[in-house]
Amino acid sequence: MRHCGTQLLQTGRLVLRRFTIDDSEMMFGNWAGDPEVTRYLRWNAHRSWAETAEYLNLVAQQYPNPEFYDWGIEVRATGVLIGSISIGKGQLDTGWPRACDRLGLPWEVGYCLGRKWWNQGYATEALCAVRDFWFGTAKGQWLTCCHAFENVASAAVMQKAGFTYHHDAVHRRFDGTEVPVRVYFLLRNQVELPR
Repeated sequence: MRHCGTQLLQTGRLVLRRFTIDDSEMMFGNWAGDPEVTRYLRWNAHRSWAETAEYLNLVAQQYPNPEFYDWGIEVRATGVLIGSISIGKGQLDTGWPRACDRLGLPWEVGYCLGRKWWNQGYATEALCAVRDFWFGTAKGQWLTCCHAFENVASAAVMQKAGFTYHHDAVHRRFDGTEVPVRVYFLLRNQVELPR
C-alpha cells in the first residue's frame, strides 16, 4: 500500500475533492439533512447545517492523515456538491475467509447522494473513480463495500463498478441499531486500470 490521503479526482462529469467548512449549507441542504437519503446509512440525518459544519470541521482535521479518504462529490458543470464518498478500514472478522489475511485488512467504500441526483449514474461514476484511485495510486490489494438489504439501487451501483457479492452480514448504525447488509468485494487483479 502507498497511502496518500484524499487526492483530487476528476471524471467526465464529476470532481471528487476534499470538503471544507464552507460546504456545510450545501451538504446539509442537498443530502445530509434528508432522512430519505440517510435511511440506509450508519448515521442519522443532521438536524441543522450547524451540525453538518461540526462534522465537516472534524473531517478537515483528518485530511493530513495519509490513511484518511473522504471526498465531496461535485458536479463539474455547476460546482454543486451532491454527495460524498469515502474509504475506511473494515474488519476481517465479518465473514471474510481466513485466506483474505494475506491481502491485508479490507478497506470499505461508503457513499451517498442527494435524492435530486439519484438514477443519473453519478454514484457509479464516483465509485469507479475511487476504485481506480485505490488500485492505481494507493496500490490497494482489495476493496469492499456493502448495502442494506432493501437498498437495491446501491447493489446495482456496486455491480456496475465491478464488485462481486460475497456474503451477508450485520452492521450496526452508530446508534447501535442492527442493519442486515449484503457485502461485496473487488480484487486488484480484477480491475483493468486506466493507462
